[in-house]
Amino acid sequence: MPAVIRSLRAVGMTVAVGSLCLVAAPPVAADQGPPGGSFGGTGPGPSGKVDGDTLSATATGITFDLSRNGRGATAGPVAAASDWAPPACWYAPKYTPEQLQKTLEPIWAAGSTGSEWDADQRRRFVDGEPYKDFNKEKSGEGYFWDSFVDKSFPPGWDKCDRPVFWVDRGDPPPADAVNAVTPEILAALAYAEIRVPATSVTLAPAGTTKVNLPTWAWLDGADFEPVSVTASVPVLGISATTTATPVALRIEPGTPDAETYPASGVCPLTGGRIGEPYARGKAGRTPPCGVRYLRSSGDGSFTLRATLTWRIDWTGSGGTGGDLPDGTFGTPQTVVVQEIQSVNR
Repeated sequence: MPAVIRSLRAVGMTVAVGSLCLVAAPPVAADQGPPGGSFGGTGPGPSGKVDGDTLSATATGITFDLSRNGRGATAGPVAAASDWAPPACWYAPKYTPEQLQKTLEPIWAAGSTGSEWDADQRRRFVDGEPYKDFNKEKSGEGYFWDSFVDKSFPPGWDKCDRPVFWVDRGDPPPADAVNAVTPEILAALAYAEIRVPATSVTLAPAGTTKVNLPTWAWLDGADFEPVSVTASVPVLGISATTTATPVALRIEPGTPDAETYPASGVCPLTGGRIGEPYARGKAGRTPPCGVRYLRSSGDGSFTLRATLTWRIDWTGSGGTGGDLPDGTFGTPQTVVVQEIQSVNR
């Protein structure tokens, strides 16, 4: 759905979404958020994935502290280990009375949305049905809330079609405002911003191994430190910190002709580390984490995949908190397996 149509729907659209008059709406409605930008936040919005305002980095009313997040070109998002997903849409403070006026009046002046729609909006926000003069008499006492849509979701997933509504400072949003922002909603949105480092395990032998030779695998401690993201709505004084902590490593050899250590292929976090580094003198031992290939890779290689499982939990303002579904993130690496050569004399 084009951003302009979402924007018009969010401010109380009563005509059909597919109406041609909406397609002709002026560009100012598509990407212009509240003049003056955010409501006091300083962090970036949700990775540029949100419809509703693409000019101001904090137009969603939500700020993100990414200072303890995973970094680097190879870092990536965790995939929930269940069918759980962050909300496709949510409601949050967006406009002061003056900002809503500066957003709507240019649309009305352009006249491209149709006189019926314009008249309906004037009644709603100017003539007192239910807001008089954009609710300016309550300026400083609350905000107009709007819906925001995560554009990475397929069209139709968002169900936040409630018209813009006013909430007094300190009052809860209406009960029928699905996914109105709370610490729990913030925790889910922070989950979507979590980035973890690529899981490239150290192997011994490295790169090339031999048939039937146990290959040790381990993960350097610096690669699996906990990461976290904090999401907050400054004007509401609510926040949530979502933390991802590594708990186990799954080894997938890339061929059925292999055995893993342990047999499940899952190496737990033990004593603050995953696996055990190989060292001279350990050749006769069974690695606590690793793989043994039963045939060679011929002229090619096998693709070993190391997937780290991250436990996700959150803590929020007001003593809130809890668990979210585990997440996983894995990366492939190539392994060449050669036959052991023997010389007969």
